[in-house]
Amino acid sequence: MTYRTTIAILALAALPALPAGAQENKVLTVYTYESFDAEWGPGPVVKDAFEQTCDCTLKFVSVEDGVALLNRLKLEGQSSPADIVLGLDNNLVHEAKETGFFAKSGVSTEAADIPGGFSDDIFVPFDYGWFDIVYDTESIDNPPTTLDELVNGPADQKLVIEDPRTSTPGLGMLLWMKSIYGDDAAAQWEKLSDRILTVAPGWSEAYGLFTSGEAPMVLSYTTSPAYHEIEEGSDRYKAIDFKDGLYIQIEVAGMTTVADDPELARSFLEFILTPGFQDAIPTHNWMMPAAATSEPLPAAFENAVKPQKTLQFSPDVVAENRQKWIDEWLNAMSAR
Repeated sequence: MTYRTTIAILALAALPALPAGAQENKVLTVYTYESFDAEWGPGPVVKDAFEQTCDCTLKFVSVEDGVALLNRLKLEGQSSPADIVLGLDNNLVHEAKETGFFAKSGVSTEAADIPGGFSDDIFVPFDYGWFDIVYDTESIDNPPTTLDELVNGPADQKLVIEDPRTSTPGLGMLLWMKSIYGDDAAAQWEKLSDRILTVAPGWSEAYGLFTSGEAPMVLSYTTSPAYHEIEEGSDRYKAIDFKDGLYIQIEVAGMTTVADDPELARSFLEFILTPGFQDAIPTHNWMMPAAATSEPLPAAFENAVKPQKTLQFSPDVVAENRQKWIDEWLNAMSAR
């Protein structure tokens, strides 16, 4: 060993020990749904924008849909690596709180701008929209304008819907039907089943079947046609302005009680309500932003269907009845 090498070793030994992980960026693990984290979704844009504000790496872990998110969390429990869960909605927040898995955010939601308002001490909203039936104008000339017309329409004009057990749009359709028909919902589902081509596990599969021409109607959102108008220059696909109202979805994010770095997780929740996050919502998630964006929304969003009546059950009512109403739906669908 040379004299110079000995001096170098002694000098290194004299340096104060660095805390574990100090030479590596912190990692914030965010559970979300697949379309959010897709290459074309808002995930990559949000990741880049947030990482510019923090000495961290944003890591997305995705599952098929919002309901699947809650199901996965229930299975993992306190052993989950999730710091943030992004993609639950207003219909699942009560049930999610009951798991004891979420911590208070400490984030004000005053900046949120959502029809009917939104305030919660745990969850922060990141977008909203109304569930709707989108149809192909090249296949249907006179679309239904009420749920009764949808339920009792021509059986050869098929509809693709999503499964309420695994998909937030599927659950939204279930609640939409229930809010209009009440105790008669099962009978109406049985009638509608003649028009249903298939029940897809999630939105991506359902919308893919629709755009590939398998069915002329699909359960989606009022803002879905904006994608085709902006990205494809096409007005072929339209959302229906149902006279009896549409059911709203408010998507939210929350911090888990097992977050490795609660301060970092909280900073991400605060970031959600800033333009850095919200700018990614309209033309990447194809939903309405929950707070201000840096630029006005494209005209395609301003012209999107805005229902005369917004339908919504309180989260506790959904939590209390979700399984019962799903069982009712399953029985009705099996009777087809």
